[in-house]
Amino acid sequence: MWRALLALAVVGVSLFFALTTPARLGLDLKGGTHIVLETRDGPGVRADGAATDRALEVLRQRVDALGVAEPSLSRAGENRIVVELPGVQDPRKAAEVIGRTAQLTFHPVEEVTERRPAPEARSGQGKDGSRVLPDPDAKGAFLRLGPTALTGEGVKDAESQLDTAQGNGWSVTVDFRSGAADRWAELTGRAACQPPEAPQRRVAIVLDDQVVSAPRIQESVACRTGITGGSTQITGDFSDKEAKDLAALIKGGALPVPVEVIEQQTVGPSLGEDAIRASAQAAVIGLVCTGVFITVVYRMLGALATLALGLYGLISYAALVALGATLTLPGLAGFVLAIGMAVDANVLVFERAREDYNRPSLRQDRTTRREGDLRRALRTGFQQAYSAVIDSNVTTLLAAGLLFFFATGPVKGFGVTLSLGVLASMVSAMVITRVLAEWAVRRRWVLRRPRVTGIAGTSRLRDRLASRRPRFARRPRLWLGVMTGLVLVALAGIGLRGLELGVEFTGGRLVEYGTSRPVDADTARRTVADAGFPRAVVQEAGDDGISVRTEKLTDAEQERIREGLESVAGDVSVERDESVGPSFGSELRDKALIALAIAVGAQLLYLSIRFRWTLATAAVAAMAQDVLLVVGMFAWLGKPVDSVFLAALLTVVGYSVNDTVVVLDRLRGMRRADRATPLPQLADAAVSRTLPRTVNTGMGALFILLALALLGGDSLTDFSVALLAGVVFGMASTVLTATPVAVVLEQWRPAPRRELPSRQQGENASGAVV
Repeated sequence: MWRALLALAVVGVSLFFALTTPARLGLDLKGGTHIVLETRDGPGVRADGAATDRALEVLRQRVDALGVAEPSLSRAGENRIVVELPGVQDPRKAAEVIGRTAQLTFHPVEEVTERRPAPEARSGQGKDGSRVLPDPDAKGAFLRLGPTALTGEGVKDAESQLDTAQGNGWSVTVDFRSGAADRWAELTGRAACQPPEAPQRRVAIVLDDQVVSAPRIQESVACRTGITGGSTQITGDFSDKEAKDLAALIKGGALPVPVEVIEQQTVGPSLGEDAIRASAQAAVIGLVCTGVFITVVYRMLGALATLALGLYGLISYAALVALGATLTLPGLAGFVLAIGMAVDANVLVFERAREDYNRPSLRQDRTTRREGDLRRALRTGFQQAYSAVIDSNVTTLLAAGLLFFFATGPVKGFGVTLSLGVLASMVSAMVITRVLAEWAVRRRWVLRRPRVTGIAGTSRLRDRLASRRPRFARRPRLWLGVMTGLVLVALAGIGLRGLELGVEFTGGRLVEYGTSRPVDADTARRTVADAGFPRAVVQEAGDDGISVRTEKLTDAEQERIREGLESVAGDVSVERDESVGPSFGSELRDKALIALAIAVGAQLLYLSIRFRWTLATAAVAAMAQDVLLVVGMFAWLGKPVDSVFLAALLTVVGYSVNDTVVVLDRLRGMRRADRATPLPQLADAAVSRTLPRTVNTGMGALFILLALALLGGDSLTDFSVALLAGVVFGMASTVLTATPVAVVLEQWRPAPRRELPSRQQGENASGAVV
């Protein structure tokens, strides 16, 4: 009863959040610009956490002034600031406005000269504090400025205004604080004492070593009195956008420390819409195929499990929106993938229930079977599958947790959705499926027809395994030799062809262009070379797209490439733009390696606690083999190794160990119950009993991944291919690597024999070889 109430409560709460709370989409799904800024040490100031916090507040005022809807600014680590600007498709202006140091200063003008200044004078390093900068009002002329009289810290407010009365265009009105207003009056008062045409009657307003305005003090201003009232107006040939940007910079004030853009990503809205639509189609098709498959295999219980899977999707989505987590493109793929992995717990329970119901010692004539046999078999299935479900899901959670802590951006979202999916799958299988199944086996028409449940009778695969009795563990050298050969092939690919590291790990810029008509890669490559980038990596991106990757590319150069492609591809738009600094790329690469190393260590530690070190080592060896095979396959195929591939790789780590744990859990139980049978024979029996579960679970994941690979578009194809290979390799390594290695290590260092209590022997009797 309590399970039914819990299931109703969970479903009810999930419906409430799903219907009332909209999903928070990441920029890669709704379009926009993602910028990572890093604060640097400046003259006399250190870029510590406090300075980064002050810079964050300044940037927040600037972004608010830009009018971006729902911007997001947050601090990441000691000296990094993450800025997300939804809807901003041209990152050049945004990065220029929010990232400039905005050192606003006010200077007296001492002289107008046509002589080009020395470098130290231009940079403000003159001995007397003066500087020489270009005159904005006269081409070829320069202004010699006196020492700084006032800084931007004295600015109280700034606002762009349009002079509609006199038609003077756009200007920026600046209001000063009390003390700064007095210094401004003093500065303008000295200038007002000069003759009307003298250059000394002008005051220069300098922003980042550029004179933005050098107005002449009007004759109405009194000598030595200056402009009072604490307000002034910056005039110039400003456009609407220029005036608003300048006002935003002045109002925000100067950044306390310089900042540098180390990562920048821009995604067009159409790309995100296509990804959402493709992922939704893949989810529906994959779920339908998976549901049909397990319904055919497990009949009525399979149909109930399909219903539970649908509720699983509701629960995991509701958890996502309730926690306010951001749904990203890899996260969407993780959400879809978790549907396939959620089948695993159901299959584990059903297979154990089948074994219990069809044990030879309990076989009776169909007419004399007790009505309680179905309920007992189902209850036994849930009890005996519990430890394997916990162990396998914990290993997946370890991998997902590492993604959350070590990954950045969208891949972090994948770790969140995968974690929520794993937890929701446990609730779905161990609570909702159990409630539905126990309700079904109490119906009289079901008790009269036990085969309709899917528990009575065995599968063809299980019957074939029982008759042929495969000997994987009794021929360890053969199978380990085969798998070692595959690993050597993978290592050869890594050594000979190398890994095509993505922009995230190497630094550089990757721009994906959408074209109105198809163009082949060779033509595009020649066009990009003619634009001045013969070493750029140019590839086709889908049916109507071209990707260009370079080590260094400015915004002006990117625009030149786009214009060049228009001559051969029609209308060209920027669909995706990613830029990563070399130091940040190497840092991400190091984090990826650390994440993989910690993943292996965490899996080994957890499995050593739950199992003997021999079985834990076997599981980790099989997992490491799967990782090498996937990486080697990508090396041979020349596919990019980026942060999304890292997400796929860590998922392979979780899935591989997940699959192996089920076999090792069965072997452990059989070993405890039967010490007389040789270990290789017990291992082969454990493989035979769990192989139907391995195949059925793998098929559930393969349906989802095939749908993602075929329908998910270019953004998810490589991700799906990596996971497809990982699932196939994981199924093979469980049988051909983990089991033989476990047998070899157990025979080399056998566990001390301990007598089990009779109750525990009875509980494990179902796992003994009969």
